[in-house]
Amino acid sequence: MKIAGINFDHFHMGDLLRMAHDHPDAEIVGICDEDPTRMQDAIAAFDLADHQVFTQPEALFAATEVDLTILCPAASKHGDWVERVAPFGSDLLVEKPFAGSLAEADRMIAACDSAGIRLGINWPLTWVPAHRMTKRLIDDGVIGTCLEVHYYGGNRGPLWHVADKVERTAEDVEREKPRSWFYKRNEGGGSLLDYLGYGTTLGTWYMNGEAPIEVAAMVDQPAGLEVDEHSVVIARYQNGLSKFETRWGTFTDPWTHQPQPKCGFVIVGTEGTISSYDYEDQLRVQSRDCPEGNWVRPDPIPNAMRSPIHYMIDVIDNNRTIEGPLSTTISRIGQQIVDTAAIAATEKRTVKLLA
Repeated sequence: MKIAGINFDHFHMGDLLRMAHDHPDAEIVGICDEDPTRMQDAIAAFDLADHQVFTQPEALFAATEVDLTILCPAASKHGDWVERVAPFGSDLLVEKPFAGSLAEADRMIAACDSAGIRLGINWPLTWVPAHRMTKRLIDDGVIGTCLEVHYYGGNRGPLWHVADKVERTAEDVEREKPRSWFYKRNEGGGSLLDYLGYGTTLGTWYMNGEAPIEVAAMVDQPAGLEVDEHSVVIARYQNGLSKFETRWGTFTDPWTHQPQPKCGFVIVGTEGTISSYDYEDQLRVQSRDCPEGNWVRPDPIPNAMRSPIHYMIDVIDNNRTIEGPLSTTISRIGQQIVDTAAIAATEKRTVKLLA
């Protein structure tokens, strides 16, 4: 499988290229960014030759065949880059969030439909074994009908680490903030746009595709910043309320030490509850038969579900449709909630879900 990585705005590009590099059936055939300095770490890490490095995507596609393209632009530029790259005919994997707006997400869907290619949106929490097991238990009816999703997600902040979770210093973070797209409103920055989609997209997956009726939201925007670092969103569904909270500035990062509150999901159903926290190797399940609750170990993840790269290679090899959180159907509902929450927070009122 010939894989290319285009646009290094988001540091997750390094993680995704690492997955491609380590996959036995994949080959990195090219990388591309308008700023050559941003590709240096990837060139060194994956031993890429000069003829595999480009500054314009058109030159990359002219030089080599590509089966799957990874895109990691700033959130507000997803639409522009998908429209630019889709006509070359490679399936696309876009790093979360879906887009900077619902209108932009719809542009991305239209561009890929026109080009006859698949579009997947990677939400890294999709590959956490406990979160996948949660979906299986819901589908098996263990907790009955899903009524509520409670999500708390975030980390110390997007500038505290780079690819492969390499940590940076506080001085690095403060120096980078003024020029980082993560802290620019017009480029899709802020904790709400960065992390809310995790909760609303996986939450929609857990809810079997149900969309809420209306949304309320509040954000905390520290003095001197253009964007929020904390948001609380409430969504009203036909059968109840769900809560989605995002935070840049947790006490610790969840992949090293879970902060308090813990990052992850609590699901409430008609017949029980499930708590599934990020990166933990077990989940807790209450049911009518076991109201005191018990710990459940997630099933081993099939090889095709080990990572977004494994998944997309399997989809392409078997000519299948993208499903679950990566699908534009589920991710679009997640984006609807995000856009509605942004309006609700700005206007300080409850807003009917955007169409």
